[in-house]
Amino acid sequence: MKIKRFLASDMRQAMRDVRAEQGADAVILSTRRLEEGIEIIAAVDYDEALMREAARINAPTPEAAKPPVKEVAKDAPKERVKEIVKETPKEVVKTVAKETRAATPPPPPPLPLPSNEIAALQPMLEQNALETARMRNELGGLRQLLEQQLSSLAWNDMERRSPMRARVLRDMSRLGIDTDVSRQLIDELPEDINVDQARYLPLGLLSRSLKVSGRGLADVCGVTALVGPTGVGKTTTIAKLAACAVMHHGPAKVALVSTDHYRIGAAAQLEHYGRLLGVRVYPAYDAAGLAQTLHLLRDHHTVLVDTAGVSGNDARLQQQMDVLRDAAAQGATQLRACLVLAANAQSTALDESVRAYLPLQPSACIATKLDEAPSLGGLLSVLIRHRIPLDCTTDGQRVPEDISAADARVLVCRAAQQQRRLGPAGEDLDMADRFGLAVAGL
Repeated sequence: MKIKRFLASDMRQAMRDVRAEQGADAVILSTRRLEEGIEIIAAVDYDEALMREAARINAPTPEAAKPPVKEVAKDAPKERVKEIVKETPKEVVKTVAKETRAATPPPPPPLPLPSNEIAALQPMLEQNALETARMRNELGGLRQLLEQQLSSLAWNDMERRSPMRARVLRDMSRLGIDTDVSRQLIDELPEDINVDQARYLPLGLLSRSLKVSGRGLADVCGVTALVGPTGVGKTTTIAKLAACAVMHHGPAKVALVSTDHYRIGAAAQLEHYGRLLGVRVYPAYDAAGLAQTLHLLRDHHTVLVDTAGVSGNDARLQQQMDVLRDAAAQGATQLRACLVLAANAQSTALDESVRAYLPLQPSACIATKLDEAPSLGGLLSVLIRHRIPLDCTTDGQRVPEDISAADARVLVCRAAQQQRRLGPAGEDLDMADRFGLAVAGL
């Protein structure tokens, strides 16, 4: 058995040194954090029988491990000794515990320590706190090390047993698809797939998993409120939808409503679009005003409501959702909420936005800024995870040219084309960190 000590700046570099010098069969014996970095003691040709023999030799004798036997008091009455002998072990324990509680007086309340003793104990308490923190950090580092080892073993085993599935996971990683969605798609693949199927079949599963509403741009009718975080392009998207509605139904049948009285110039921007399209813009500042406005516009074919951009952790979000729900209830109007998401946002930000607006029960989603997104994997992952239908997509500032009805195959093909500019999928260690624990089922 060959044992060697490794010292590196962090846990990842130490693992790489161990794998580079001793290989994947190395066994980690110990790890600790030093001032110079992370110390790892690793061994090759680990002999488990030898270690067990050493542990057995150093273990205490069986006689020393036996608990002391309690004797019956010599002055105990003979009748009580006979009763104890007749009782079962459980009954003996219960009887003795009951008699002990009855005979033992309650302990006196603890006396407060003098201030000088408290001051003397303070350094010891601080030292114990430091030791506890150090031990917690060491346990955290050991857990991270074990997880990395398990991830590497699981990923290497999958590459050996199912190389085509590992290739699909690499492609999904290059597309930017989240881990849970990638695993969901992998589970739908056949057991044995060839190279061509591994290349094209996942894209088909990806497009089939996307839920599309099937509504055309000319089908936008009734009352539609666009909601979402700030800066996602709600006002510009409303102008595009209004322009499409004007071309099909005329300006007299289209109306715009602005409830955004927080952002400076929001109403003025919408009024500018209204003047260009020949469409009237109505302000509404509360639920009663919005309900009255919607009742006034009940004969219009298309009514688009522009709302204020509110993030998920903003206290005004609940107020805005209450205004929309109360207005729909007061005006007896079927209000359709549509969530607007920016494709250039990170996957975690998109997921937080969806979860924040789920209480409003949005009936569809609009994806904006496709032209500014380096990868569409985050958007596709969120849409598949939450099963929100996609109405349309936008990819520019031109009104109304840069808007189109949602098509799952077109969106997936666009993501695949961007895949060529993203470079390689990453090293084996990165793939193991991302998919190793999921492959192992942990």
